[in-house]
Amino acid sequence: MNDLTPRRPGRPLLWPDFIHDLQDVAREWPTGGVFIVGGAVRDALLHRPLKDVDIAAAEDGIRLARRIANVFRGDFFVLDAERGVGRALVNVPDGRITLDVADLRGDLRGDLADRDFTVNAMAVDLRGDLGLLVDPLGGEQDAGQKLLRRCREGAVFNDPIRALRAVRQSVQFGFRIEPETLREVRAAGPRLADVSPERARDEFIRLLALPKPSAALRVAAQVGVLEVIVPELTPLRGMPQSRPHIYDGWRHTLAVVEYLTDILATLNFARSDNLTASFGLGMMAMQLDRFRPQLQAHIAQMWPNERPHRALLMLAALLHDIGKPAAARLDDDGRWRFFGHETTGAELAEKRADALRLSNNERERLAAVVRHHMRPLLLDEPTPRAIHRFWRAAGDAGVDVCLLALADYLGARGAELDQDGWLALVDRVRALLGAYYEHRDRLVAPPPLVDGHVLMQTLGLKPGPLVGRLLEFIREGQAAGEIHTSDDALEAARQYIRTHA
Repeated sequence: MNDLTPRRPGRPLLWPDFIHDLQDVAREWPTGGVFIVGGAVRDALLHRPLKDVDIAAAEDGIRLARRIANVFRGDFFVLDAERGVGRALVNVPDGRITLDVADLRGDLRGDLADRDFTVNAMAVDLRGDLGLLVDPLGGEQDAGQKLLRRCREGAVFNDPIRALRAVRQSVQFGFRIEPETLREVRAAGPRLADVSPERARDEFIRLLALPKPSAALRVAAQVGVLEVIVPELTPLRGMPQSRPHIYDGWRHTLAVVEYLTDILATLNFARSDNLTASFGLGMMAMQLDRFRPQLQAHIAQMWPNERPHRALLMLAALLHDIGKPAAARLDDDGRWRFFGHETTGAELAEKRADALRLSNNERERLAAVVRHHMRPLLLDEPTPRAIHRFWRAAGDAGVDVCLLALADYLGARGAELDQDGWLALVDRVRALLGAYYEHRDRLVAPPPLVDGHVLMQTLGLKPGPLVGRLLEFIREGQAAGEIHTSDDALEAARQYIRTHA
């Protein structure tokens, strides 16, 4: 028996019904072998949900991808014409599956040996018995030992994106990185700077989308990978902060990511009792419970190329204080101050978004969350006028700002939680979200009573900034319950002009 002979693994491979349907397409395909390879085989072995499927075909990978898309009435496009890679996107009962079909790189053994880690270098013959495994590099044994091991020497160093992938997959699957592989991960870290920004972005977004991204971020920092992807984080290490902060800048940032993860889990419909048993999260769950459907829909949004909004929010948490090192000032009383750090941080966040090749909308959202993350913390009283001004400034990013502000408060204090201060913040967030989700027409975006043309015609004004200020002044008056009709609006505008002339 050679090492490509299919054999039955120690635990059964579990495939969803769609893969059995896919077999029919593969068996009708006239040109050579068709194999499921990589992560899909690993997930079937580990009994994990299947979302992405890599297929290696002896030839005509692009044509096979198109055929799959046609049979299952999905979408198709060419990923890499030179390497013969096509993608089919197919809707199944559990969601949407991405199938990448590529031409085999040489023979099957060479194709598998050229992959990153042994647990990702197994194959199943899609035209044969789906219960049999092709495993020339011992991936099944490594999976059983929870070990992440490179396929061959140089596998990570020669493709540095695999260093970041090793971090993600070790945390995602609870695997230990094998010592020689770990040494190569450390050595390859600096070479991530030479990887295409798009590849770095996609792998980093997958890391941030993990259920517990803070664990992966810690590992990424320890092996020297994170500082290459987000160099703005390096100055936070050891950066002192005064009370109520109990951590330095970097540990605080990690704590904020952790607490944001817990907050999102608490607001999930499938939350566990362990989360709500804590005072802070339990009180928050009670106060914000009525917004759970809207918040879940908000977090479930997708950005271009299926990048999850959750990952973008985690990135905002990671970057929220990157403006502090430049803004740090030590007062005469020995307290560290960081005035204006949110503005500086937003500018740095925009540059990092560009470096990661995020879309314009993602960049704008990221910068807005960082720029306004202090607003709920500094809001003294959630009056109607204050609530309107918050949403005018933050826009749709305000929901993310509210969630990040809660995590920021917990991340600053840790176990030394000020219960009264926390309850006050939760109450402010409840008022802000209530305005956005339940009283939008009254508090966030009141319907216009007059427009700029009416103001200019009635008050004899010329086009200019004053007209915009008057319109906003009127909207604030509407939110505050002081302006109700168009006559009220025009009279308020006249008073504004007299007062500010």
